[in-house]
Amino acid sequence: MTRPVAVITGASAGIGKSAARMLVAKGWQVIGTGRDPSRSAAAIAEIEAAAQVGGSFTMLRGDFDSMADVKRVADEVKALTPRLDVLVNNAGGVRNRTIETADGTEATFAANHVAPFLLTRELLPLLKATAASQPAGSVRVIAVGSSAHRRPEGLDWDDLQSFGSDYNMAYCRAKLANNLFTRELARRVAGDGIVAQAMHPGVVASNFARHGDANMQKHMAAAPTVSPDEPAETIVWLATDPEGGREPGRYFYQKAEEAPSPAALDDAAAARLWRESEAILARIGV
Repeated sequence: MTRPVAVITGASAGIGKSAARMLVAKGWQVIGTGRDPSRSAAAIAEIEAAAQVGGSFTMLRGDFDSMADVKRVADEVKALTPRLDVLVNNAGGVRNRTIETADGTEATFAANHVAPFLLTRELLPLLKATAASQPAGSVRVIAVGSSAHRRPEGLDWDDLQSFGSDYNMAYCRAKLANNLFTRELARRVAGDGIVAQAMHPGVVASNFARHGDANMQKHMAAAPTVSPDEPAETIVWLATDPEGGREPGRYFYQKAEEAPSPAALDDAAAARLWRESEAILARIGV
């Protein structure tokens, strides 16, 4: 296979769908993930209509509240392609209350952090194999984070998943985890020629807050929003532009680097989060 391959989670709607459409229009082979059957079917039709010569799109179904589903999706990706140039961890969301999943994880933390952590871990051999035959920095992992990561002063190691603490901070802590995971991943894969970056999409006109509480939905409805295409352009830029392939572990907004919060630069916390995440997966049995 000579065409670059990208995996984009949450490609059935919003930012993920827009980014998939843009990469397919550039001739990339894109593998997306989606949970809702009707949205997934509509996304397939829209993205395939944008395909240029060599471009293709495949949608895989998966519920990222379930780590067994995430593992299955990773196995399906490995069965579909011998190479992976870019992984975009975009899927996520916010809930209106604490929800314990069948795995025993908290749903917001599971979908926003544990699932992308597991998917990345499972796809790392494919990413490394691809990087071995490409110029350094060509293979990239991109995390779709949020400026909400700025609210917490750090992670609560006694209640990492926000089961017992202020639930209003659960999403913010999960997005801080995105930055810390990206930082530790960047450190671990630097020698393999893989670059990890994070980005903030802004307030996007999408179905993102559909599971949020009334205050969240009111806030999202009142805030100035942008089309999903705007942050998708930043994702595609990070995936394809030389800038996205240098100096790993950075944080971007609208194609420009920004300084994340001080808590997001804590290397000791980043390393501990990796260990704690592995422990969560070990308890689940994946």
